[in-house]
Amino acid sequence: MITVRPASERGAANFGWLDSRHTFSFGSYYDPRHMGFASLRVINEDKVTPSAGFGTHGHRDMEIITYVLDGALEHKDSLGTGSVIRPGDVQRMSAGTGIRHSEYNASDREPVHFLQIWLMPEAEGIDPGYEQISIAPADKRGQLRLVGSRDGRDGSVTIHQDVSLYATTLGAGDAVEHALAPGRVAWVQVARGAVQLNGHDLTAGDGAAVSDLDTLRLTGANDGAEVLVFDMAA
Repeated sequence: MITVRPASERGAANFGWLDSRHTFSFGSYYDPRHMGFASLRVINEDKVTPSAGFGTHGHRDMEIITYVLDGALEHKDSLGTGSVIRPGDVQRMSAGTGIRHSEYNASDREPVHFLQIWLMPEAEGIDPGYEQISIAPADKRGQLRLVGSRDGRDGSVTIHQDVSLYATTLGAGDAVEHALAPGRVAWVQVARGAVQLNGHDLTAGDGAAVSDLDTLRLTGANDGAEVLVFDMAA
């Protein structure tokens, strides 16, 4: 079964410096029908104006993935970590027992466009931690590249939850398949462009919950599609 979550029906918040779209309930947007899916709790698509951003704030017991589409996002946290996240980078921050961090557009000229993703951890009270990798464009083109996993295999970031996160970029007519094992579900999030998911048309910002299927098939409907696939325990 595939249930599409259209981009146009997401929650929205616009503060001038921040334009955000919420796939699931977040902040002032609340919809009891959309509280998350499996261990996935938040997918926010954020656009931040030059030099603006989120001041220092705290999190606990959450696995936070940042995936930049355009621009550069500067990150600083209470662990002493500082980095700039750019397209092709994947950052994982485990909030665990508590962490404080800030996120700012690293440019004073260009906006930054990114996805911030929260997953519920498999255990509370873990040590806070941070990890960042960079994926070459060729490694995602026309194939599903593992970028996050429970065991950090194949050079992916380690996520403290039973989830495998894949990224792909597809040209028109390019196709990839992913097998879902029994007891597994998936969430497909289109970051940009347009694709078909097992015959369902999806465009940028659309998501889809997938259950009781053996195989996902993604086909690019135009050049430059970019998609994230979360394979999770049901």
